[in-house]
Amino acid sequence: MSTAGRRAETEHNAEREVGLGASEADLEIYLANRPQLDDYPTLNHLKPLLPGELAHIVANTSNHWRKVFNVYAKFLEALNWHGVTAAGSWQDYRDQGLLQSGSREMLLFSRPVMDPNNTSRIHIIAGKTYAAQLSLPPLTWLDAHFAINREARLIVCPYLDYRQLSNERIERLANLVRELDDVG
Repeated sequence: MSTAGRRAETEHNAEREVGLGASEADLEIYLANRPQLDDYPTLNHLKPLLPGELAHIVANTSNHWRKVFNVYAKFLEALNWHGVTAAGSWQDYRDQGLLQSGSREMLLFSRPVMDPNNTSRIHIIAGKTYAAQLSLPPLTWLDAHFAINREARLIVCPYLDYRQLSNERIERLANLVRELDDVG
């Protein structure tokens, strides 16, 4: 392969969505880290979770990942997300549908790529420190916890942890998403 071909392939791979979830997602949450288990540290594509895989991650990693998945599911409940409504509770959705094939959400470990041609997705960067490391469009900070760029459909929020993204802040995040678009 030529140098130009390798460079083009590298650039394409650098912009590839890497993480967990469904390719037809409307909602993307970006994290700076990934589970240190199985093939997740070297994952280089988008992978829907299989039934029971979330429980496997939680059982074989730190309590951190249980919190991440719980907070993600609680946020989707606050958003009146279609899958949570159908499942009956955020706990049932977490265990039976979160980030699986057919879901409408992603948990991405790759850097965000804002595609101006895709105006249906909402991008959420989890963590102010992580957001500061990224090349993001200009943000308007609403307070110490949340920033937004409406044109890019981008929100920066606290990390997916009970202390940082409390129930009150989960509701605030859901309201910000609703302001951008009714995705539920």
